Amino acid sequence: MRWELDWLENRARLSPNKDAIIDEKTNKAWTFEQLNKRASLTACWLQDKGVKKGDRVALISPNDISYFDLLFACGKIGAIFVPLNWRLSPHEINEILADCTPVLIGIHQQFEAIRQQLNNISTFFIGDVHYEAQVSYTIKEEISETDPLAMIYTGGTTGKPKGVVLSHQSILWNAINTIVSWSLAEDDVTVNYMPMFHTGGLNALSIPILMIGGTVVIGEPFTGKNAVESLNRYHCTTILLVPTMYHMLIQTDEFQNSDFPSMKIFLSGAAPCPLPIYEAFQKKGLAFKEGYGLTEAGPNNFYISPEDAQTKQGSVGKPMLFNSIKLVKTDGCATESNEVGELLLKGKHGFSFYWNQEKETRETIKDGWIHTGDLAKRDEQGFYYIVGRKKDMIITGGENVYPLEVEQWLAAHPEIDEVAVLALPDEKWGEIVAAFIVLKQTYTLSEKELKKYCESKLGRYKIPKQFIHLEELPKTHVGKIDKKKLKEMSIQI
Repeated sequence: MRWELDWLENRARLSPNKDAIIDEKTNKAWTFEQLNKRASLTACWLQDKGVKKGDRVALISPNDISYFDLLFACGKIGAIFVPLNWRLSPHEINEILADCTPVLIGIHQQFEAIRQQLNNISTFFIGDVHYEAQVSYTIKEEISETDPLAMIYTGGTTGKPKGVVLSHQSILWNAINTIVSWSLAEDDVTVNYMPMFHTGGLNALSIPILMIGGTVVIGEPFTGKNAVESLNRYHCTTILLVPTMYHMLIQTDEFQNSDFPSMKIFLSGAAPCPLPIYEAFQKKGLAFKEGYGLTEAGPNNFYISPEDAQTKQGSVGKPMLFNSIKLVKTDGCATESNEVGELLLKGKHGFSFYWNQEKETRETIKDGWIHTGDLAKRDEQGFYYIVGRKKDMIITGGENVYPLEVEQWLAAHPEIDEVAVLALPDEKWGEIVAAFIVLKQTYTLSEKELKKYCESKLGRYKIPKQFIHLEELPKTHVGKIDKKKLKEMSIQI
């Protein structure tokens, strides 16, 4: 394995006694030396179980140090780490497992019920690995920077999840780019409440801060009160939350009463941030800004200074040091200032391919550019603004929901005639999933019955928060359901 790929071992040599990870619940801390030893022993343990280069190792767990154990262990032996969204239904998890075919699945003890519903795959409880022994794993095959290191599943426009394959290079360069562009330093401390099965939980701040020698506090679960207390207790300097979390945070007495003396910057991501959140931080004189990213690229792509964030509210800033960005119109030509176009990204932080989906990969990566499907504009000073989504996606509380998946399941109900699912604005969640339903004649379905039906197949965050019954759905002149008209109608309901 090339020396620069196992940067954790090098960091452990440079900062052996510095705290790398702290668990918020127990206050237990692990130094970089201890973190590297855990990863090395886990790598040895995986090899003893028969894991080879290219094999997938999955994990179902709340935020926990086991994410780092398995990610770094897989990196040492060339395996591929696959963190799974435990909020999905067992049916959805089994579909993903059938796609990525892991040889082992690590499971947190609290998910014993999920374990019992998995389809014939070897599992182990993450507490079964012990970290006291002397270890010696073997690099059996050469590992290169373009080899896969992690695979993170994201939703697809067809409703089927896609495995985004991230190479050693992708994760390494996202961290380097973030450290340099955001001026991270070894005195930086963050508490991570973002789910670590998402790229935001692993790659947005955790990996960059660890690489530079800072400290990551693992937080779980999130409450506004706990977040404020942990930010002050651990002398945090930065944090990344989704707008829904900030909505909860700013309403607490703890937020109103704290000066946050150690905090340098509050970061928002995963969805556009409502302006009232900006105003709450501005009122307290706290630096606040938002960014933009996606699993396929980084997820970090822009930088904006706290000063510019105040005058350019809603902007994600300018491209970072080691990535390129352009906006193109439908004809492929570059946009002018303040003209909306599709956002394209390029850099060594980009993903390699979608697992088992060659067609989707070709449609997304063209001439080295990642076509995000998101729409943006750039002002005269070069600041970028995300203005919409080309793909028909809903972002609710930081979770991506594709309407077609929900529509297909609701449409399969024998008593439903027509259905359309779309996003409606919501102060707390940013957006909520709303379902407009036309029932077959003589049938009645209550909201409780509809939610119970959805629970049998869909993750909780995908279940519509509103079910709106109509006699018929509006159509365009070519017979398609007119979702724009539905959104207009929802305002009047």
